[in-house]
Amino acid sequence: MTWSASLAPLREPNFRYYYLSRLVNMIGNAMASLALAFAVLQVTDDDPAAVGYVLAAHTVPMVLLLLWGGVVADRFGRVAVLQFSNIASAVSQGIIAALVITGTAELWSLVVLSLVHGIVSGVGFPAMASMLPSVVAKEHLQPANALVSLARSGIVIIGPTLAALLVVSVGPGWALAVDATTWLVSGLLLGLVRLPAVVRRSTGASTFTELREGWSYVRRTQWLWVVVLGFSVLNAIHAGAWFTLGPARAKETIGEQGWGLVLSAEAVGLLLMTLVLLRVRLERPLLVGMIGIMALGLPIYMLGAHPHLLWLVLATFIAGAGTELFNMGWNLAMQEQVPDEMLSRAYSYDALGSFAAMPVGQVLFGPLAVAFGFTDVLVVSGILYVVVCGLVLLSPEVRRLARAPQADPAPAPA
Repeated sequence: MTWSASLAPLREPNFRYYYLSRLVNMIGNAMASLALAFAVLQVTDDDPAAVGYVLAAHTVPMVLLLLWGGVVADRFGRVAVLQFSNIASAVSQGIIAALVITGTAELWSLVVLSLVHGIVSGVGFPAMASMLPSVVAKEHLQPANALVSLARSGIVIIGPTLAALLVVSVGPGWALAVDATTWLVSGLLLGLVRLPAVVRRSTGASTFTELREGWSYVRRTQWLWVVVLGFSVLNAIHAGAWFTLGPARAKETIGEQGWGLVLSAEAVGLLLMTLVLLRVRLERPLLVGMIGIMALGLPIYMLGAHPHLLWLVLATFIAGAGTELFNMGWNLAMQEQVPDEMLSRAYSYDALGSFAAMPVGQVLFGPLAVAFGFTDVLVVSGILYVVVCGLVLLSPEVRRLARAPQADPAPAPA
């Protein structure tokens, strides 16, 4: 794949506006969680429990409404649903920002507005996840996904730093105002995307009927339900062992600065693999992706058995590269193999399985570490992570799923 082919999606107007919309939105999202946390602490006189209340008010309705969001996106059109979600998010975040800036915010108002933001995020997420195949030619799906990943990786590195600078210099309210502005700009950019009008179903099917149709499709598509089921376990392990136990284990072994270097190495691995995937075509997306994501078990195991900084940095660099391999493989499988009229619902079931598992790991692994010790829990978790990946690969459909054939090039003129 040449560099010209890698950048070909940007020559398509619909993708270009979609990409700019995602880019602006990701900049705001990278700042939002840090800015909101400091805003809550400012309002509640440094009460850490209050931060949890506000974040939970956003997360819980988002998870509960993911499935309904998939139905809405498939029924009414992804552009319209995502544009509504973005503008509604701009309004809710803008009100939070105004209350914090004027000093009139209270905990209950932040909880209520975060609840509203979680509702519109749950409605909009499946539309956002499933829109890419509508705005780019199928033969450009891999470079298009790589360009989105490249932007995300870069913003993850600079976004929190930018948010911290805004919080320190002008206050968390103004940082939230910037986030609200990015939601608005993102929604306006989506208005420039021109797709065919959605042909609404004339069957009068209810929301529950369409949810059942989505579930039936997931259930009879072996590669889809096997990977989603596997990741309901893998995400619980990752959230619990790595993100919950990891900082505490690092503090007593490699130190806080070492932990920062380890996380940065993972981000670098993600970024470099994205650059590789701009040039190299994946032929067996799920086979390669599951082998790649298996590498996440290595740093979990090493953090428990042998927490040496140099080896952990190397392991997380490899794990980051493997994570991007899976992300690319999964998106290509979904975007090329799932029928367009079912795609938002398929993504909503995928997201539900992923998001719902994370709090389980976050809650479960602390008591496990107290009962059995950090070393044993992390070692077993790393091994179990690899075993679950291997079980997913036992599915013939996962191993054999191939890329959709590329469109034949137009014949040369006589």
